[in-house]
Amino acid sequence: MRQERTVQATIFEVFAGHQIGCELRAISGWLDGQRPLISVVASDLHREGLRQTGRRGLPAETVLRCALLKQQRQLSYEELAFHLEDSASFRAFARLPLAWSPKKSVLQRTISAIRPETWEVVNRALIASAQQDKLEQGAMVRIDSTVTAALVHEPSDSALLWDAVRLMRRLLRQAAALPGAPTMRWHDRRRMAKRCASEIAYSRGNDNRRRLYRKLIAATHATRAALLRAARRLTGLAGIAAERWRAQVDHYLPLIARVLAQSERRVLHGQAVPASDKLVSLFEPHTDIIVKGARDVQYGHKLNLITGKSGLILDIVIETGNPADAERFLPMLDRHIAHCGGPPRQMAADGGYASRANLTEAKARGVKDVAFHKKRGLPVAEMTKSAWVYRKLRNFRAGIEAGISCFKRAYGGGRCTWRGLDHFRAYVWSAVVAHNLVLFARLKLT
Repeated sequence: MRQERTVQATIFEVFAGHQIGCELRAISGWLDGQRPLISVVASDLHREGLRQTGRRGLPAETVLRCALLKQQRQLSYEELAFHLEDSASFRAFARLPLAWSPKKSVLQRTISAIRPETWEVVNRALIASAQQDKLEQGAMVRIDSTVTAALVHEPSDSALLWDAVRLMRRLLRQAAALPGAPTMRWHDRRRMAKRCASEIAYSRGNDNRRRLYRKLIAATHATRAALLRAARRLTGLAGIAAERWRAQVDHYLPLIARVLAQSERRVLHGQAVPASDKLVSLFEPHTDIIVKGARDVQYGHKLNLITGKSGLILDIVIETGNPADAERFLPMLDRHIAHCGGPPRQMAADGGYASRANLTEAKARGVKDVAFHKKRGLPVAEMTKSAWVYRKLRNFRAGIEAGISCFKRAYGGGRCTWRGLDHFRAYVWSAVVAHNLVLFARLKLT
C-alpha cells in the first residue's frame, strides 16, 4: 500500500541559507506538525487508483510537498523533476527517498490526484495555526473579487467551428484505426474549414462574412454527419479502445451542436445570444464569460475571496457564472462566521458589494463596522461609528489589491494551466495554499 506515515527527516537534509531555503525550512516544520493532512492526501491517491505497482510509490507526504514546490515556484512538471534532482533544498523539503528522483509523469499523476476539497482542508489547518500563533485573528477582514482565466484561446464563432471540424476529423481518424473497425469513407473538410476561419478573421463587410460563415457551418454539419454515421457503424464494436472512443463522441457531440446553434443564431439570424447560453470552448466547457465593470471580457471563473489583517487568504469561493458582487457579500460573511466561529468586528469591501440590505444584515450578524469603498448613498454614520474608522477601513480595503496581485502573478492565480473543472478548482486552491504558506513562513521568520 502507499505510505501514509510521515516521512522522517534525515541527517542529510540541508536547506540553503538563502531566504528561499529559510522559508522552505519553516514550511517544512509546519507540515511536520500536521500529520492528519497526510491521511487525507493518501485517501485521494487511493481514490484515483494510484496504488503501488512494482517499485515503491511516492509517499503521500512527498506528493503534498512536491505539489507545494510546484505551485510556489511556478514550475512545470518537467522543471519540477529537474529541480528535485538538482537542488539539495528541494530534495530536503520534498523528503524524497535517497537516490530517487521521480519522473515528470509520476509527478503529474500524483499531484493532479489531490482534490480541491483536500487543498481547502490544508488551508483551514494553516489558518487555524495562524490564529493559534496570534498572526491572524479574523476580527478585521476585507472582501473583493477577481477572475482566474481558464486555459482557452480567445473565443469566436469561426474559431469554435474550426475547433469542431478538426476535433471531429481526429475522432474519425481514430475510428478508422480501431481494431476490427470496418472501412469507412468520409470527406476531409479540415483544410477548407481552416481557410474559411482565416478569411473570416480578415474579411470586411457583413455580406462577405456571412457567406464565409455559411460555408464553414455547412462544413461543420457535414463532418458532424460523418461522425454520426461512424458512431452508428461502430455501435457493436467491442474493446476498451472502442468504449473510450464512444465516450469521447458522446461528450463532444452535444457541445458541437451548441456551437452550431449559437453560430447560426448570432451570424445567420442576427439574434443576440445571452452570455449564460454561450459556449466559449469545446475543451473547457465549464468556462464562464466574466465582465467586470467596463473592462475587458475575461474567460474563466470569478473568485470571491476574504483576507485578514495579516494578508492571508482566509477563504475563497469559485463562483459559477457571473453573479453580482452584492449578491455574494452575505454568503461570504456567513462562510467566514461558520469557519471562524463568530463574526468579524470590522469588515471592508469594494463598492460593488454595497447595498442597504447587505449593511443591515451584516450589522444584524454582529459586525460592528462595515465600510464600503463607494458609499452608494449610505451615510458613514450608519456604516461605522466615526468618519475616522471609515477612512481607516477604506484604506485597509485597498491593501487587498496588492494581495490579489501577488496571488495572481507570483503563485499562478491569474491563469489556470490545468484542464477540467475539478482540476481548475484544485489549481486555484493549491495557489491559495502556496500563497498562504509562504506568507505564513515569512511572518514566522520576522
